[in-house]
Amino acid sequence: MKRGTFITFEGIDGVGKSTQLGLLYQKCLQLGHPVIKTREPGGTELGRRIRQLLLDPCLTKISAQTEMLLYAADRAQHVAEVIAPALSAGKVVLCDRYLDSTVAYQGYGLDRDPALVRMVNELAVGGILPQITLCLDDEPGRALKRTKGDRIEQRDLDYYRKVRMGYHQIAQAEPERFVLIDASGTIDQVFAKIWSVIAGRGIL
Repeated sequence: MKRGTFITFEGIDGVGKSTQLGLLYQKCLQLGHPVIKTREPGGTELGRRIRQLLLDPCLTKISAQTEMLLYAADRAQHVAEVIAPALSAGKVVLCDRYLDSTVAYQGYGLDRDPALVRMVNELAVGGILPQITLCLDDEPGRALKRTKGDRIEQRDLDYYRKVRMGYHQIAQAEPERFVLIDASGTIDQVFAKIWSVIAGRGIL
């Protein structure tokens, strides 16, 4: 059986990742592709419990190291339980956040070595990486107005500027996989850009 297709969505909070992923999911269904959509953290039962801890605004004493390792633990379980089996079954997997989120948020955002963060998370994913990552890009001051204010979202604009810069660094290092998408337009305009990239590369 043909191995599946793995597509991830990235970007700072509030840029519309979940909305665009949902549109691509519907497009895949229309085209007859076997497809699943999932997210991190929280794509498994264990992940949902880890997500509650990570996003709880009352837990203010989680260290940067602990935060990074909790995301990696969620990811390892997610790959083993959801992503790897779906890809082996030939499905399209659409994932809201993956390894790059942790590199950007816990690496660049928290001033930790991005190479070390990536190494830990590459161990967690066991070599399973997306064929393409679509990173919705917008100014933090505009995007964060759409958020609800969980533990991560309560961090200041300087933090989110560093996260965004981290995404730009990843895009420069891996242009064939990691594509920045201008998220400042309407929902339909942004999706048109996303579909243009996917169709142009023959991914689906």
